[in-house]
Amino acid sequence: MFAYICSRLLSRHEKVLIISISNGWRPDIIVPNNTPKNPRRVIKENPHRINGYITGVNEVRLVGDNIETPGIYKFKDAMALADKLELDLVEISASANPPVCRILDYSKFLYQLKKKEKEQKAKAAKVVVKEIRFGPQTDDHDYNFKLKHAVNFLNEGSKIKAYVFFKGRSILFKEQGEELLLRFANDLEEYGKVEQMPVLEGKRMIIMVSPKKKK
Repeated sequence: MFAYICSRLLSRHEKVLIISISNGWRPDIIVPNNTPKNPRRVIKENPHRINGYITGVNEVRLVGDNIETPGIYKFKDAMALADKLELDLVEISASANPPVCRILDYSKFLYQLKKKEKEQKAKAAKVVVKEIRFGPQTDDHDYNFKLKHAVNFLNEGSKIKAYVFFKGRSILFKEQGEELLLRFANDLEEYGKVEQMPVLEGKRMIIMVSPKKKK
């Protein structure tokens, strides 16, 4: 009796050892403690299927700058190429026919994805909206005072939510209020761009102006 031992690489950090017994060749699979017993658990934790967790496919389409000949490969050939490069075979688009894969370092790929998401969330969280209120018959002195503040807000990177508040019968002057907001947006053209044209919401007519991207 002798044992035949081979190993199959599921990922660069996981191996499954297959031990075959000579009398009857009955294979037993030994899974190390650091290898998940259920591949689906890994799929839930990661947004992509990788390496041996890509199941039920015979062919894949390889793309990427590190592939000399992009195109359709047999799955086993794609895995062999990933092993040769000591990288991971990552399923990018499972819905495509055949599935689209890339060969890369998956841990670094995930790190970059999470870093980008974190930066986008941080950027979104930093957006500040400053409100500026007008009356439908705002005089020039008050208008210029608020315009100056709006310029400062936009230069700081804040958005402007300017609105005309119509109190009581002043709603009759809504056209005048719209003209005021359009004038306001025009005077801010050098510093910001209109994100939302004047729209009447209840007793307020609102316009949104966002800062221009700095060159």
